[in-house]
Amino acid sequence: MTQGNSWFSKARYGMFIHWGLYSLMSGVYNGKEVPYGAEWIMKNARIPFEEYSKLVSDFRAENFDADAFVRSAKEWGMEYLVFTAKHHDGFCMYHSEVSDYNISKTPFGRDAVRELMEACKKYGVVFCVYYSQMQDWADPNGWGNDWDFGPDSEKDFEAYFRGKVKPQVKELLTNYGPIGMIWFDTPYTMPKELCQELRDYVKELQPDCLVSGRVGYGLGDFREIPDNETPVLTFHKPWETPVTMNNTWGFSERDHEWKSAETIQHKLVTIVQKGGHLLLNIGPDGTGAVPEGSSQVLQEVGAWMQENGESIYEAIGVPDNAYQLRFGQITYRPPYLYMHVFNYPRFPHEIMIVGMPVKVKEVTLLKTGEPLTFIQSYEIARDEYRFRVILPEACPDPLDTVVKVELEEPLTFQPLN
Repeated sequence: MTQGNSWFSKARYGMFIHWGLYSLMSGVYNGKEVPYGAEWIMKNARIPFEEYSKLVSDFRAENFDADAFVRSAKEWGMEYLVFTAKHHDGFCMYHSEVSDYNISKTPFGRDAVRELMEACKKYGVVFCVYYSQMQDWADPNGWGNDWDFGPDSEKDFEAYFRGKVKPQVKELLTNYGPIGMIWFDTPYTMPKELCQELRDYVKELQPDCLVSGRVGYGLGDFREIPDNETPVLTFHKPWETPVTMNNTWGFSERDHEWKSAETIQHKLVTIVQKGGHLLLNIGPDGTGAVPEGSSQVLQEVGAWMQENGESIYEAIGVPDNAYQLRFGQITYRPPYLYMHVFNYPRFPHEIMIVGMPVKVKEVTLLKTGEPLTFIQSYEIARDEYRFRVILPEACPDPLDTVVKVELEEPLTFQPLN
């Protein structure tokens, strides 16, 4: 990564925003909930474009406040924001000169991309855009709409690519200042040469703009892990995983299965431990408001980040350890190791790492700086290292008590031979 995009290696936590015409439908069509993603409702319910496009006249977004969105993201500990400039339904959430099917034609009329970009600049959050480069259910030559425009195999996708995709990518990368990342998605069967051309075009327009892994064929600047998944082992190249707050990306009026603050915070730590970035999604409703169920959880995680963000930001992947940790997880920001205690131990309040031969200089509670007693031992007959820490009797933080360990040498673990 160049100096201009080195922010990504430090920013481990970002906000994803899925918001568009689909948000007005709330995951329901003709009185029935449509499965598999509220933002996919047009395709999954096979809604004719002529009918779906009438949502344009209902898009008023009276509660949308870009400044509040970004200010909240910053308060919640997020360092970058990815917004759906164009999702698979083909509708643009910015003022596009390439297609009239855009937000300027709605009663709302304002440019959501511009407002979010300006707010990100104000609060020091890296602004990024999502762009669906293959699927476009509003275009006769875009991929995916076979109920209005016939089989995909009979479409002129290259005409769509050159007539819409590249011109709109140019709009996004020339009209909105520096873009930290362009988040492409669902390349499916897109020819490799067009994926390469798209990547090259992004770099031509903005050399420091990162290209997501879903540009296809390993051509991205980082690996995009499948939705809501986490690798088992540490992956020592740049990677990110997008995660939902409930079971969908777009707003659903019937899905209230919000992940708990504990689940989100533990997932963040686990992803960072393995060298990744968590891109956590919120799906505003049709008015532009954030569902209360998700904002409450994000506030709890944000409060934890205010006190413990040091253990997350700029952390690197932890070497794989042969032993599971009974107390929780660890993150690593040389020369510091952070022990994240999810399962607070009963008397004698001890946590332990087996197989760590590295010498320890000091151990403290991250939250207070209180020194903690620690013991390092090695048993020659079993060739076994043990590192023990004695915690306070009362749990300092039930969500995740963080122990800061200063190491005298780089972190390694003993292989299990």
